[in-house]
Amino acid sequence: MLEGKNQKMNHLELLGFIAGFFGVIALIPQIYKTWKLKSAKDISIQMFIIHAISNSFWIAYGLVFSKQAIYIANTIILTFAIIQIVLKIKYNK
Repeated sequence: MLEGKNQKMNHLELLGFIAGFFGVIALIPQIYKTWKLKSAKDISIQMFIIHAISNSFWIAYGLVFSKQAIYIANTIILTFAIIQIVLKIKYNK
C-alpha cells in the first residue's frame, strides 16, 4: 500500500514539475522580444511587480511545505519577472 502511495506522489510531483516548466517558459518570449526590440513601451510594470510578489509567496509556500516543484519553478519565474522589470526600466520610452 505504501509503495502505491509513493508512486502516486511521484506522479503528482511530476505533474507539478510539468506545470512549473510551462510557467517558466511562458515569460521567455516576452523577455526575448523586449530585449531584441530594446522597447518596453507596451509592457505593464505593475503586472510584473504583482507577479514577482505572487511568486515570492509561492516560493515561501513551497519551502514551508517542502514542495520542490513549487519553489524551484517560482524561483526561476521570479528571476524572469525581475529581468522583465529591469528591461522595462531600461528600455521604457
